[in-house]
Amino acid sequence: MAENFSKDTLPDYEIITRILQGEKELYALIVRRYNQRLYRVAMSIVNDDAEAEDVMQVAYINAYENLGKFAFQASFSTWLTRILINESLLRLKKRGKSINMNEDMIHMDIFQKNSIDRKTPVTELLNLELKVALEDAIRQLPEKYRTVFIMREIENMNTAETQACLDISEVNVKVRLNRAKSMLKDSLSRLYKKEDILHFHLTRCTGMVERVMMRVALR
Repeated sequence: MAENFSKDTLPDYEIITRILQGEKELYALIVRRYNQRLYRVAMSIVNDDAEAEDVMQVAYINAYENLGKFAFQASFSTWLTRILINESLLRLKKRGKSINMNEDMIHMDIFQKNSIDRKTPVTELLNLELKVALEDAIRQLPEKYRTVFIMREIENMNTAETQACLDISEVNVKVRLNRAKSMLKDSLSRLYKKEDILHFHLTRCTGMVERVMMRVALR
């Protein structure tokens, strides 16, 4: 039990180093660690649940096969999420969907969230119906607004980090976030419980780990 706990808390760079040295079973820690974030980011782009899971799996396998090229020149979360975004954008192109993003979504980083949830009597009243309505409203946003909203409001990324990761100006981040909030205002107001939004629950997380690790075992 103690050994498992110790492995679960290993930093990314140590896990990756050990994987490259032959402990490929440790890749399961990476998959479990980033499932929730990658699911939310994939959903913000492809806007389809089943396809988001497929994109995640492809991203994990592509990342594993290219771990030797990572070289720690950026944070691992940045590198992994860029792979996910590129795959997501490729799916949109294959659908024949026009992507009006320029280079806004080519670069993205996901950081470990350390925020404290703000609980008020109002947010405590949030129920399943509101959660479903919120998810639907978010999914109806245009991609560039939906992505900034999820990064800033759901994943707790600050303005500077969002700006750097999406390679857009600070003003653009603020404008897009405000625009997203405005578009959601009628159905949301400011009532949402972010941890419940686009939640990648435990059984799905375990399923993703198992599928990815079956592929990794064949490498």
